[in-house]
Amino acid sequence: MGFRLFERDRGRLVPRPEAHYFYEEADYILGRLAQTALTMRQIGNFEEGQLRIVCTPATSIYFMPKVVAQFVRDRPRLKVSLMTRSSKVVEESVASQQYDIGLAEAPITPRGTLDTCAFAMPCACALPAGSPLAQKEFISPPDLAGHPLALLFSEHRTCRDMLTAFEEAGVLPIQRFETLTFAAGLQLVAEGLCVSICDPVTAASYHVLNGAKVVFRPFRPKIELPLVVLTPTYRPPSLVAEAFGKELKGALSDLIKDWH
Repeated sequence: MGFRLFERDRGRLVPRPEAHYFYEEADYILGRLAQTALTMRQIGNFEEGQLRIVCTPATSIYFMPKVVAQFVRDRPRLKVSLMTRSSKVVEESVASQQYDIGLAEAPITPRGTLDTCAFAMPCACALPAGSPLAQKEFISPPDLAGHPLALLFSEHRTCRDMLTAFEEAGVLPIQRFETLTFAAGLQLVAEGLCVSICDPVTAASYHVLNGAKVVFRPFRPKIELPLVVLTPTYRPPSLVAEAFGKELKGALSDLIKDWH
Protein backbone atom coordinates (compact mmCIF):
# COMPACT_ATOMS: atom_id res chain seq x y z
CA MET A 1 0.00 0.00 0.00
CA GLY A 2 3.04 2.24 0.23
CA PHE A 3 2.71 3.00 3.94
CA ARG A 4 2.74 1.13 7.23
CA LEU A 5 -0.43 0.36 9.21
CA PHE A 6 1.34 -1.05 12.27
CA GLU A 7 4.56 -0.45 14.25
CA ARG A 8 6.41 -2.83 16.55
CA ASP A 9 6.71 -1.73 20.16
CA ARG A 10 8.46 -4.12 22.53
CA GLY A 11 7.33 -7.19 20.61
CA ARG A 12 3.78 -5.98 20.01
CA LEU A 13 2.10 -4.65 16.86
CA VAL A 14 0.66 -1.23 17.55
CA PRO A 15 -1.83 0.17 15.00
CA ARG A 16 -1.03 3.54 13.53
CA PRO A 17 -3.79 6.18 12.99
CA GLU A 18 -4.02 5.08 9.37
CA ALA A 19 -4.87 1.55 10.53
CA HIS A 20 -7.80 2.83 12.61
CA TYR A 21 -9.12 4.79 9.65
CA PHE A 22 -8.69 1.82 7.31
CA TYR A 23 -10.49 -0.44 9.84
CA GLU A 24 -13.52 1.85 9.87
CA GLU A 25 -13.68 1.88 6.07
CA ALA A 26 -13.19 -1.90 5.80
CA ASP A 27 -15.81 -2.53 8.48
CA TYR A 28 -18.31 -0.33 6.59
CA ILE A 29 -17.59 -2.10 3.28
CA LEU A 30 -17.93 -5.57 4.83
CA GLY A 31 -21.16 -4.50 6.47
CA ARG A 32 -22.55 -3.31 3.13
CA LEU A 33 -21.50 -6.58 1.49
CA ALA A 34 -23.34 -8.52 4.19
CA GLN A 35 -26.43 -6.35 3.72
CA THR A 36 -26.21 -6.78 -0.06
CA ALA A 37 -25.99 -10.55 0.32
CA LEU A 38 -29.04 -10.49 2.62
CA THR A 39 -30.98 -8.32 0.14
CA MET A 40 -30.13 -10.71 -2.70
CA ARG A 41 -31.39 -13.65 -0.64
CA GLN A 42 -34.60 -11.75 0.15
CA ILE A 43 -35.12 -10.93 -3.52
CA GLY A 44 -34.56 -14.57 -4.44
CA ASN A 45 -37.10 -15.64 -1.80
CA PHE A 46 -39.62 -12.99 -2.99
CA GLU A 47 -39.27 -11.17 0.36
CA GLU A 48 -37.96 -7.89 -1.05
CA GLY A 49 -39.13 -5.70 -3.92
CA GLN A 50 -42.25 -4.01 -5.25
CA LEU A 51 -45.31 -5.45 -6.96
CA ARG A 52 -47.65 -3.28 -9.06
CA ILE A 53 -51.12 -4.73 -9.70
CA VAL A 54 -54.15 -3.31 -11.50
CA CYS A 55 -57.56 -4.99 -11.66
CA THR A 56 -61.26 -4.39 -12.24
CA PRO A 57 -63.54 -2.97 -9.52
CA ALA A 58 -65.34 -6.30 -9.02
CA THR A 59 -62.10 -8.20 -8.41
CA SER A 60 -60.69 -5.46 -6.15
CA ILE A 61 -63.41 -5.68 -3.46
CA TYR A 62 -62.39 -8.99 -1.92
CA PHE A 63 -60.80 -11.46 -4.33
CA MET A 64 -57.60 -9.64 -5.28
CA PRO A 65 -56.89 -8.26 -1.77
CA LYS A 66 -57.30 -11.81 -0.45
CA VAL A 67 -54.80 -13.20 -2.96
CA VAL A 68 -52.38 -10.35 -2.19
CA ALA A 69 -52.74 -10.91 1.57
CA GLN A 70 -51.92 -14.58 1.25
CA PHE A 71 -48.90 -13.79 -0.90
CA VAL A 72 -47.37 -11.07 1.30
CA ARG A 73 -48.23 -12.47 4.75
CA ASP A 74 -44.73 -13.85 5.33
CA ARG A 75 -42.99 -11.15 3.30
CA PRO A 76 -43.09 -8.00 5.47
CA ARG A 77 -40.59 -6.09 3.30
CA LEU A 78 -42.50 -6.57 0.05
CA LYS A 79 -44.34 -3.43 -1.11
CA VAL A 80 -47.54 -3.67 -3.15
CA SER A 81 -49.48 -1.15 -5.23
CA LEU A 82 -53.05 -2.34 -5.94
CA MET A 83 -55.05 -0.06 -8.24
CA THR A 84 -58.59 -0.35 -9.63
CA ARG A 85 -59.49 0.53 -13.21
CA SER A 86 -61.99 -0.47 -15.90
CA SER A 87 -61.06 -3.50 -18.02
CA LYS A 88 -60.08 -1.29 -20.96
CA VAL A 89 -57.78 0.85 -18.82
CA VAL A 90 -56.32 -2.24 -17.15
CA GLU A 91 -55.41 -3.54 -20.59
CA GLU A 92 -53.86 -0.25 -21.70
CA SER A 93 -51.96 0.25 -18.43
CA VAL A 94 -50.33 -3.17 -18.49
CA ALA A 95 -49.52 -2.87 -22.22
CA SER A 96 -47.72 0.41 -21.50
CA GLN A 97 -45.73 -1.33 -18.70
CA GLN A 98 -47.17 0.79 -15.89
CA TYR A 99 -48.00 -2.38 -13.95
CA ASP A 100 -46.47 -5.82 -13.46
CA ILE A 101 -49.74 -7.71 -13.74
CA GLY A 102 -53.40 -6.99 -14.43
CA LEU A 103 -56.75 -8.75 -14.23
CA ALA A 104 -59.51 -7.73 -16.65
CA GLU A 105 -62.60 -8.99 -18.42
CA ALA A 106 -62.30 -10.27 -21.97
CA PRO A 107 -62.40 -9.58 -24.84
CA ILE A 108 -58.94 -8.07 -24.95
CA THR A 109 -57.83 -6.13 -28.00
CA PRO A 110 -55.14 -8.25 -29.72
CA ARG A 111 -51.80 -6.47 -29.42
CA GLY A 112 -48.18 -7.53 -29.38
CA THR A 113 -47.44 -5.80 -26.07
CA LEU A 114 -49.50 -8.11 -23.84
CA ASP A 115 -49.21 -11.71 -22.71
CA THR A 116 -52.57 -13.16 -21.67
CA CYS A 117 -53.90 -16.14 -19.73
CA ALA A 118 -57.70 -16.57 -19.87
CA PHE A 119 -60.06 -18.15 -17.34
CA ALA A 120 -63.71 -18.99 -18.06
CA MET A 121 -65.52 -18.13 -14.82
CA PRO A 122 -68.84 -20.03 -14.49
CA CYS A 123 -71.67 -17.72 -13.45
CA ALA A 124 -74.17 -18.69 -10.75
CA CYS A 125 -77.81 -17.86 -10.17
CA ALA A 126 -78.33 -15.56 -7.18
CA LEU A 127 -81.54 -16.12 -5.21
CA PRO A 128 -83.09 -14.57 -2.09
CA ALA A 129 -82.24 -16.79 0.86
CA GLY A 130 -85.89 -17.70 1.44
CA SER A 131 -86.68 -18.60 -2.15
CA PRO A 132 -88.07 -22.12 -2.77
CA LEU A 133 -85.68 -22.30 -5.73
CA ALA A 134 -82.81 -22.42 -3.23
CA GLN A 135 -83.73 -26.08 -2.62
CA LYS A 136 -82.76 -27.00 -6.18
CA GLU A 137 -79.34 -28.38 -7.08
CA PHE A 138 -79.08 -26.07 -10.08
CA ILE A 139 -81.23 -23.45 -11.82
CA SER A 140 -82.31 -23.36 -15.47
CA PRO A 141 -84.48 -20.89 -17.45
CA PRO A 142 -87.78 -22.77 -16.90
CA ASP A 143 -87.24 -22.45 -13.13
CA LEU A 144 -87.15 -18.66 -13.51
CA ALA A 145 -90.34 -18.31 -15.55
CA GLY A 146 -92.35 -15.48 -14.01
CA HIS A 147 -89.49 -14.31 -11.78
CA PRO A 148 -88.18 -10.75 -12.22
CA LEU A 149 -84.51 -10.60 -13.21
CA ALA A 150 -81.62 -8.23 -12.55
CA LEU A 151 -79.14 -8.41 -15.43
CA LEU A 152 -76.20 -6.35 -16.54
CA PHE A 153 -76.58 -3.78 -19.31
CA SER A 154 -77.63 -5.18 -22.67
CA GLU A 155 -74.18 -4.89 -24.29
CA HIS A 156 -72.57 -7.16 -21.69
CA ARG A 157 -71.97 -10.73 -22.79
CA THR A 158 -73.62 -12.27 -19.68
CA CYS A 159 -76.84 -10.40 -20.43
CA ARG A 160 -76.80 -11.51 -24.06
CA ASP A 161 -76.02 -15.12 -23.10
CA MET A 162 -78.74 -15.14 -20.45
CA LEU A 163 -81.39 -13.86 -22.86
CA THR A 164 -80.26 -16.42 -25.45
CA ALA A 165 -80.62 -19.21 -22.89
CA PHE A 166 -84.18 -18.09 -22.13
CA GLU A 167 -85.03 -17.85 -25.82
CA GLU A 168 -83.70 -21.33 -26.56
CA ALA A 169 -85.68 -22.72 -23.62
CA GLY A 170 -88.86 -21.03 -24.85
CA VAL A 171 -89.18 -18.97 -21.67
CA LEU A 172 -90.04 -15.27 -21.65
CA PRO A 173 -87.54 -13.39 -19.43
CA ILE A 174 -88.82 -10.63 -17.15
CA GLN A 175 -85.89 -8.21 -16.90
CA ARG A 176 -86.98 -5.75 -14.24
CA PHE A 177 -83.57 -4.30 -13.43
CA GLU A 178 -80.59 -3.36 -15.59
CA THR A 179 -77.37 -2.71 -13.66
CA LEU A 180 -73.79 -1.73 -14.37
CA THR A 181 -72.30 -4.22 -11.90
CA PHE A 182 -73.13 -7.65 -10.54
CA ALA A 183 -72.87 -6.29 -6.98
CA ALA A 184 -75.77 -3.88 -7.55
CA GLY A 185 -77.93 -6.77 -8.74
CA LEU A 186 -77.05 -8.81 -5.66
CA GLN A 187 -78.31 -6.06 -3.37
CA LEU A 188 -81.65 -6.12 -5.19
CA VAL A 189 -81.72 -9.90 -4.79
CA ALA A 190 -81.02 -9.51 -1.06
CA GLU A 191 -84.05 -7.24 -0.82
CA GLY A 192 -86.19 -10.02 -2.29
CA LEU A 193 -87.02 -8.09 -5.46
CA CYS A 194 -85.57 -10.38 -8.10
CA VAL A 195 -83.10 -13.11 -9.00
CA SER A 196 -79.87 -12.52 -10.87
CA ILE A 197 -76.91 -14.08 -12.62
CA CYS A 198 -73.51 -13.41 -11.09
CA ASP A 199 -69.85 -14.17 -11.71
CA PRO A 200 -68.06 -16.27 -9.04
CA VAL A 201 -65.64 -13.49 -8.04
CA THR A 202 -68.51 -11.17 -7.08
CA ALA A 203 -70.51 -14.05 -5.59
CA ALA A 204 -67.61 -15.12 -3.36
CA SER A 205 -67.04 -11.51 -2.29
CA TYR A 206 -70.69 -11.00 -1.43
CA HIS A 207 -70.92 -14.29 0.45
CA VAL A 208 -67.97 -13.38 2.69
CA LEU A 209 -68.83 -9.71 3.25
CA ASN A 210 -72.63 -9.77 3.47
CA GLY A 211 -73.63 -13.08 5.04
CA ALA A 212 -76.52 -15.30 4.03
CA LYS A 213 -79.12 -12.94 2.54
CA VAL A 214 -78.37 -14.34 -0.92
CA VAL A 215 -77.77 -17.96 -1.92
CA PHE A 216 -76.07 -19.11 -5.09
CA ARG A 217 -76.81 -22.12 -7.26
CA PRO A 218 -75.17 -23.27 -10.52
CA PHE A 219 -76.97 -22.12 -13.66
CA ARG A 220 -77.61 -24.37 -16.64
CA PRO A 221 -76.89 -23.94 -19.49
CA LYS A 222 -73.49 -22.67 -18.43
CA ILE A 223 -72.91 -18.91 -18.74
CA GLU A 224 -69.28 -17.85 -18.41
CA LEU A 225 -67.48 -14.59 -17.76
CA PRO A 226 -63.94 -14.70 -19.19
CA LEU A 227 -61.26 -13.07 -17.04
CA VAL A 228 -57.76 -12.50 -18.37
CA VAL A 229 -54.47 -12.23 -16.46
CA LEU A 230 -52.30 -9.70 -18.30
CA THR A 231 -48.53 -9.15 -18.22
CA PRO A 232 -46.29 -6.92 -20.38
CA THR A 233 -44.67 -8.77 -23.28
CA TYR A 234 -41.44 -6.83 -23.69
CA ARG A 235 -40.43 -6.50 -20.04
CA PRO A 236 -39.29 -9.68 -18.29
CA PRO A 237 -41.25 -10.13 -15.05
CA SER A 238 -39.48 -9.74 -11.74
CA LEU A 239 -39.19 -12.84 -9.60
CA VAL A 240 -41.86 -11.39 -7.31
CA ALA A 241 -44.25 -10.65 -10.19
CA GLU A 242 -43.69 -14.12 -11.65
CA ALA A 243 -44.41 -15.79 -8.31
CA PHE A 244 -47.51 -13.66 -7.71
CA GLY A 245 -48.78 -14.45 -11.21
CA LYS A 246 -48.67 -18.15 -10.39
CA GLU A 247 -50.51 -17.49 -7.11
CA LEU A 248 -53.20 -15.45 -8.88
CA LYS A 249 -53.75 -18.05 -11.59
CA GLY A 250 -53.99 -20.76 -8.95
CA ALA A 251 -56.61 -18.76 -7.03
CA LEU A 252 -58.69 -18.29 -10.19
CA SER A 253 -58.49 -22.00 -10.98
CA ASP A 254 -59.57 -22.86 -7.43
CA LEU A 255 -62.50 -20.45 -7.69
CA ILE A 256 -63.66 -22.12 -10.91
CA LYS A 257 -63.58 -25.53 -9.18
CA ASP A 258 -65.51 -24.20 -6.18
CA TRP A 259 -68.30 -22.72 -8.30
CA HIS A 260 -68.76 -25.48 -10.87
